Amino acid sequence: MISDKAYIDPTAKIGENVTIHPFAFIDKDVEIGDNCVIRPFASIVRGTRMGSGCQVFQGAIVGADPQDFRWKGGFTYCYIGNNVTIRENVIINRGIATEGGTRIGDGCFLMANSHVGHDTHLKGNDVIGNGVSVAGEVEMGENTILSSGAIVHERCRIGDWVVVKGGCRIGSNVPPYVIMAHNPTAYFGVNAKVMAKNGFSEDTITEIAKAYRHVYQTGTSVFNALRRIEEDVLPSEERANIMKFIADCDLRIVAISKDLS
Repeated sequence: MISDKAYIDPTAKIGENVTIHPFAFIDKDVEIGDNCVIRPFASIVRGTRMGSGCQVFQGAIVGADPQDFRWKGGFTYCYIGNNVTIRENVIINRGIATEGGTRIGDGCFLMANSHVGHDTHLKGNDVIGNGVSVAGEVEMGENTILSSGAIVHERCRIGDWVVVKGGCRIGSNVPPYVIMAHNPTAYFGVNAKVMAKNGFSEDTITEIAKAYRHVYQTGTSVFNALRRIEEDVLPSEERANIMKFIADCDLRIVAISKDLS
């Protein structure tokens, strides 16, 4: 069902079985995949490429102009995967350069009043809580949860299977499989409960916890912690993911001071 009270630019490409409610706005050069639902007063702005099975709720703006002074008005992109839910008043900015762009992976759920900045990449199956602010050029892994009111600063990286508790301010990189809490933000433990519900074995979770004891609870430098992990933690995909993430971030992670890295 496409309402005659919605505005749809003639250049927009609309898939099959798409519902567009009254007073929705579909801009030029927008592509919307099959089986999507665009609710009243939602706006899909130029340069947006939306997959199938997505839902966009009232007042959301997908592909909004970047909020960055480096953007000079060029044509840029926002890519939305399949089965993404974008709740009320969410704002997703598109990229600031012609190449790249903002990318929201399959299965993500963005709750009301959250904001995702330009060129941010959500890998997939992430949950962005009510009122969360994610700045530009953030990289977020799979199956990660940002609880209500969290703030993520520009160019931070967050790993897979992370939980950031409500109200935290993330100003550095968060390695995979952890929970972060408090202000200032600090390591709160391994995301064991969520991981166990999703098929991680008890032995795997134990080895992950052992790795993070070396990183966060021994008082050694991050460099030495990585050496200890290599010696003390059984080889696994998870161990490799932890070590690669920290190394790729030049040993700069949340709640570790620079003089310990």
